[in-house]
Amino acid sequence: MGEFRFKKFTVVNEKSAMKVNTDGVLLGALMTLSADDRILLDVGTGTGTVSLMAAQRLDGTGAAGRAVIHAIDIDTPSAEEAGLNFSRSPWPHCLKAWNMSLQECRKSIDAGGEGGFPQGPGDLVFSNPPYFDSTLRSPDLRRREARHSGSLSYRDLLEFSAMWLGPEGRCSVILPADTETDLCRHARMCGLFLFRIVRIRTVPSKPPRRIVAEFSRHRVTSVAEESLTIQDRGRYTEQYTGLTYPFYLDAGSADRV
Repeated sequence: MGEFRFKKFTVVNEKSAMKVNTDGVLLGALMTLSADDRILLDVGTGTGTVSLMAAQRLDGTGAAGRAVIHAIDIDTPSAEEAGLNFSRSPWPHCLKAWNMSLQECRKSIDAGGEGGFPQGPGDLVFSNPPYFDSTLRSPDLRRREARHSGSLSYRDLLEFSAMWLGPEGRCSVILPADTETDLCRHARMCGLFLFRIVRIRTVPSKPPRRIVAEFSRHRVTSVAEESLTIQDRGRYTEQYTGLTYPFYLDAGSADRV
């Protein structure tokens, strides 16, 4: 796949089981970040693109020098490639790649931070998690682990978030729109509550295909509901190009080099 060049960083996209993709870019651009964020966790980082976008956004608030983004991936080549991309970026001091699973993170925390993984409490957990059911399996094991919920589910993500996040912590995920009801139900079971949701359509005439859902420990009287349409009449919408403008060199996509 070579490299993908964004405005402020370049992503090597050769070894990772998960390539640069629109879902990740949408999450990186849409998720809520705060200048007060100090400990962030990217679960299933792949190439590290979403973490790099988060670092760029935090840098814009002046918080990048104080925040640390920990990016984990169970796939060794992916974690190595993310680490390479972090080291080549303008923010190597605030990005750290880990070759470990979410379950291994939990074990490290339970063991008192053995291995150096932060015990928390964290400020943000974010993920573009697997979402294909186990019925249709990719023949490639690494891609299967990256894309199917057999190795990571949003339930695992919510349960970990409920354990690791601080009182003001947040969890942000991008998932297929048809998971919304089950996702929110399981979050409530974990003591996490929806405070913002962005429903994403590819074109105006289609129903939402993806959601970016954000949870915290606080119940809100009114959930912030937003919508995003990517294309209209064969062109990227102003809404989408405005959202991605800080990151993409050209309207709508990164530059492959």
